[in-house]
Amino acid sequence: MMIAASEGPAARPAARPRRFRHASGVALALLAAAALAGGCLPTLARAQETAKSAAMEARVEALIPALEDYIRSGMKAYDMPGLAIGIVAGDRLVYAKGFGVRGKGGAPVDTRTVFQIGSVTKGFLATTLAIAVDRGRLNWDDRVIDLYPGFALKDPWVTREFRAFDLLAQRSGLPAYANDLVRRLDYPVAAAIRSLRHVEPVSSFRTTFAYTNITHMLAGRIVSKLAGASDWNALAQRELIEPLGMAETSFTDAAIKAAPDHAQGHRWTAEGTTEVPLEPLFPYGFGAAGDINSTVEDMARWIRLQLGHGSFEGRRIVSAKSLATTRLPKVAIDERMSYAMGWIVARTPNGTMVWHNGDTLSFGAFLGLLPDRDVGLVVLSNAANAGLPDGVGAWALDRLMDNPEVDYVADALKHAKARLAADDKRFAQPAHPRPFPALAPLAGSFSSPTFGKGVLRADGGALVLALQETGAELALTPWDGDVFTLRVLPHGRFAPMLAPLGDGPMGFAQFTAGKDGTLDVLRLTLDDGQAYEFRRQ
Repeated sequence: MMIAASEGPAARPAARPRRFRHASGVALALLAAAALAGGCLPTLARAQETAKSAAMEARVEALIPALEDYIRSGMKAYDMPGLAIGIVAGDRLVYAKGFGVRGKGGAPVDTRTVFQIGSVTKGFLATTLAIAVDRGRLNWDDRVIDLYPGFALKDPWVTREFRAFDLLAQRSGLPAYANDLVRRLDYPVAAAIRSLRHVEPVSSFRTTFAYTNITHMLAGRIVSKLAGASDWNALAQRELIEPLGMAETSFTDAAIKAAPDHAQGHRWTAEGTTEVPLEPLFPYGFGAAGDINSTVEDMARWIRLQLGHGSFEGRRIVSAKSLATTRLPKVAIDERMSYAMGWIVARTPNGTMVWHNGDTLSFGAFLGLLPDRDVGLVVLSNAANAGLPDGVGAWALDRLMDNPEVDYVADALKHAKARLAADDKRFAQPAHPRPFPALAPLAGSFSSPTFGKGVLRADGGALVLALQETGAELALTPWDGDVFTLRVLPHGRFAPMLAPLGDGPMGFAQFTAGKDGTLDVLRLTLDDGQAYEFRRQ
């Protein structure tokens, strides 16, 4: 099976194809017989592993025509500009190919095109913690307050009990995506971590799955400090990227822009995809929670490490025990899936799948492993993850496990369109809105424990809340009586940051009266359910 360089218009000349051969059944039988005759069990084990890998390579090769058809139809349905996929069996990249283009009207995607991988980065973070455990720098059950004394949550008991493994386990009791907006509005990382102490928990500690990013940023800070590295990116570079030879993998917007073969990101809507600029804050401002750029060929090396139980090309990088700990389920997501540390563990009819996806709002990624079958794959795409990379990856892994066939891509597209329609309905102007209050009397100075000081001013037919610390501005547009829609104004450095989101509302704002009857509390409620209060000063 060849590694194809690209698929798309004006494909550039490919390097000499790499071809893979697998041993014949007769040769494998001879190897096994020789091992038995000589009493050499290691040789027999190697022969069995070779046979297993050869059988899986044959299954991958047989799947490719249907897989490529599935990818093409899915890309057309999503208006996906470009996608790259790689499949590793045993210790080899046995199939890799690029589809479509890096940007609309641009050069074709190939197996060395650089994409953002988003939260697939979290598996790298978990592995750096596993290495720290191996080297005696960290214990999984170390208290976070001992590692980072400034850490605090609203509940003092949870603050004291929060352990290193809880940082990655998505069971904090906090709401999903707790205070991501703080970082999105360019508050410092330390401020984002500190802001968690003001968040009301929505479930009991360690009982309920809720996806957070700031806890992972904190884990990155802790593990890099323990290792004497300047930051988590430097630590990951030293302990993973360089030992694995991932030469085209990087961590910044400047690096992806400088790569001659890089994809351009796109916003996704039900009507199609639109190119958006690469910008420095998202995902790069979220560090170890999602800031890696990589290629299919580089990510294949990462898969080989995972399938190799922590060894790569004869070198032990992380112990099998510590690596396995990162995949132990910590909290149930539903009846068949659990979150571990940087990985989701899913039970299927014919085996276990270990996976994670990524969405940077303009790129999407999926990486999945079948540890019992010694195979894994990666799918990278250059538009927001509305389900296409996940669907392609899950479909292919199901085929390799002989699971019942499910059209994940079609199902995901249906749900994505339904979510957009629900958003449109939720923010639609009421047919008969209640009278709006006069805007000028609402202006003044406000303060929030999360965002600090802000100044509210009337601006035409709306109100604008300017946040003093970062200069971000939130527009409040009259919607129904004392309820306003809420959005971030795309000014200055916030313009490219907001491009993947579009210019629609992100939630609602409402004024409530204090004891003296004045409207002195401004409550912001985001579409993810999180709420923030500003009080008049």
